[in-house]
Amino acid sequence: MKGDRVEIVIDAGGSTRTYEIEATRAGRRVDVTHGRGVVEVTETTRGGTPVRTARFMSARVLALVEHPAPRPAQEDDAAVTRLRRTA
Repeated sequence: MKGDRVEIVIDAGGSTRTYEIEATRAGRRVDVTHGRGVVEVTETTRGGTPVRTARFMSARVLALVEHPAPRPAQEDDAAVTRLRRTA
């Protein structure tokens, strides 16, 4: 969905670098796959055609954070009850 994004933090030899891949248009999505020592983040269309791809060595990835786009509340959503601290 437009607005979904993935933030990747990697070790760049003594410092860190941050990359972001975002679904830039309506109907696109961000897919994350990993295997054989590689983490791949791809923005794809509805039909599955990759638009943009980023590949990282999994040994260098420090954090991979998915940020979903804010969704409007629906009428049937349950009210959120706060957790209470016990004494």
